[in-house]
Amino acid sequence: QVQLVESGGGLVQPGGSLRLSCTASGSIFSISTMGWYRQGTGKERELVTTISSRGSMNYADSVKGRFTISRDNAKNTVYLQMNSLKPEDTAVYYCEADVRLVSSLWEYPYWGQGTQVTVSS
Repeated sequence: QVQLVESGGGLVQPGGSLRLSCTASGSIFSISTMGWYRQGTGKERELVTTISSRGSMNYADSVKGRFTISRDNAKNTVYLQMNSLKPEDTAVYYCEADVRLVSSLWEYPYWGQGTQVTVSS
């Protein structure tokens, strides 16, 4: 019913930048919070950042000042600009969206398939 498709991952050197995108499609009535999570090898999935439909943002301490989340509500798309990347940012990055379907009164979380970000020289 809802698909989240991510793009923009890849290999980058320490100090470099990447921009991730995630677009939601399907029978969508509305989307409240959208966000990015990541999971490194052998680690639990962790919150990176979220943004509400009104633009309120929340960041993990480890990425504050380096990462910026934004969204285009008309396109059901969320972006993650990642600057000053560090090797410890290496992980699979997942997009998440709290979606209310056209046929429903409730919101449910939907996840993207993940995109690999590798920071290495």
